[in-house]
Amino acid sequence: MTFGHVTVMRTETVEALLPRDGGVYVDCTLGGGGHSELLLQSADCRVVGLDRDPEAIAAASARLAPFGDRFQAVHARFSELPAALASLGLERVDGLLADLGVSSHQLDTDARGFSFRRSGPVDMRMDPTAERSAADLVNSASEATLADLIHGYGEERFARKVARAIVQGRPWTDTVALAEAVARAMPPAQRRGRIHPATRTFQALRIAVNDELGELSALLAHTREVLAPHGRVAILSFHSLEDRLVKRFFADHSGRSGPRDPYGHPLGPVEFTVLPSLTPSPDEISGRSSPEDDLSGDDPTTANPRARSARLRVAERLPWNAP
Repeated sequence: MTFGHVTVMRTETVEALLPRDGGVYVDCTLGGGGHSELLLQSADCRVVGLDRDPEAIAAASARLAPFGDRFQAVHARFSELPAALASLGLERVDGLLADLGVSSHQLDTDARGFSFRRSGPVDMRMDPTAERSAADLVNSASEATLADLIHGYGEERFARKVARAIVQGRPWTDTVALAEAVARAMPPAQRRGRIHPATRTFQALRIAVNDELGELSALLAHTREVLAPHGRVAILSFHSLEDRLVKRFFADHSGRSGPRDPYGHPLGPVEFTVLPSLTPSPDEISGRSSPEDDLSGDDPTTANPRARSARLRVAERLPWNAP
């Protein structure tokens, strides 16, 4: 099975996690296996790959089979991380990575229903075995509920108009038809912009169907219990809602926010130290990087405009407060 995807910020990710021989690392967004392969090539370490997409599990397992028992894949969500590790006899790990972007495979596969540019079912489930699809949401939620989630998760200014158009056009079975209805609900000026007028609405529906922000919050909370002393967590986010959650969590648990004593020392526990955040290089976005720098098996000379909005945030678990 092919699972086409260009791994984002591959070199920066390796440098952030500092893989070492004998270490154990978790790729919480396994996808096509690009990040996991890079980790396995960088050190004689063990990698656990989590994903809620069975197609990703199958494709990455085939790609990483040459690494033998150094790699194990688990079908699980972020919120199931401790249980997934326990099933493998693991309690603590030395590093954890999450690439929060939707995989290119999911976007480019019509039957998955993620793209407003491709005709397909209104689905958007990252795990096709999950019960609720985007069709269930747009065909049953109230107009007020749809307006709230489109505004909250998509930051769409015209959320009420879009929600009204969705309710009036029910039932929805095709992604292109839904995107066209969203576009018609927009003022004419919004239809001529650089960004497709359905972009924010589709983002909101996808986030809601997959509970992406709730799962991310659960993952961040779990890092406090599963990371070993000096273990690192690296999170790649692609929009402001995700990035704010990650930034706030790191600030809350590193002493950067919260009350301080008269000498400027944090009064609460300091569990992490935060490293400077990173963004993709212009060469990565345009596809001008050197093939000699690539370790992942992906083509580093392929332009990757989807990486343009990525931000990598990294924190290290401090030993004196590690449970």
